[in-house]
Amino acid sequence: MKLASISFYPVKSTAGHDVAEAEVQPWGLAGDRRYLIANADGTALTARVEPRLLACAARLDGGTLTLTGPHAGPLTVVPTEVKEAMRVGRTVVALTDCGDAAAQWLSALAGRPVRLKWLDDPTVRPVDPVYSRPGDRVSLADAYPLLLTTTASLARLNERIVETALELGEQPPSPLPMSRFRPNVVIDGVAEPFAEDEWKRLRIGEVEFRVSKGCDRCVLTTVDGTTFRKGKEPLRTLARFRRRDGKVWFGVNLIPDLPPGAFGRIVRGDPVALL
Repeated sequence: MKLASISFYPVKSTAGHDVAEAEVQPWGLAGDRRYLIANADGTALTARVEPRLLACAARLDGGTLTLTGPHAGPLTVVPTEVKEAMRVGRTVVALTDCGDAAAQWLSALAGRPVRLKWLDDPTVRPVDPVYSRPGDRVSLADAYPLLLTTTASLARLNERIVETALELGEQPPSPLPMSRFRPNVVIDGVAEPFAEDEWKRLRIGEVEFRVSKGCDRCVLTTVDGTTFRKGKEPLRTLARFRRRDGKVWFGVNLIPDLPPGAFGRIVRGDPVALL
């Protein structure tokens, strides 16, 4: 097995991009989901509610974040010194406001007043203790530091989607791209689809990870990343053969197993071994 691709998403719920290599930190890939977009009422806005956020491409050059989109010229983000407490998932964290220019740029894209927030300290947000160890941390991702998927599982899912369409008398759709599932790492060369469901530990290159739990999927997977329209797939088909506990599942969540204070590095093409 090998590492086929690496992706990260500097701003939560905006377009991600692939990289050839990445630093692995205890709370996720370096730079992954350290920013989020906040509504005027202080709640997080995601592409589940406003798919147009996926039209925003966020890129990091060193520590500098630049936003690009179809509605305005590129914007370099400059965080302020203003912090405000905000609930993110299970916890309340202090986030740094990124200024009026970023707020205006993103508000024009989203069609509503929003502000960009930055998590300057990624060590403050704990992972769900039911599926982690004391001291495990996560940035602004939904729940876990990294998400892993496999090409074998996507191929099988796309086969099932075609079967579903034909059974219902519909035109078979084009295969879904892996980007619908927003993984951080994609593994190629897995012998069986959904074998990752049973994995407990693995090594990618020189970095070891724990598999915390499977990933239950939401409506964001139904949003076309080009048209920003919602459809029925893949949730319709996942519900037919990947449903349990009232949820549908695709991919697994990872927690890096790093020595205290240490970082690691993964490179596209790295070998992957189960431990």
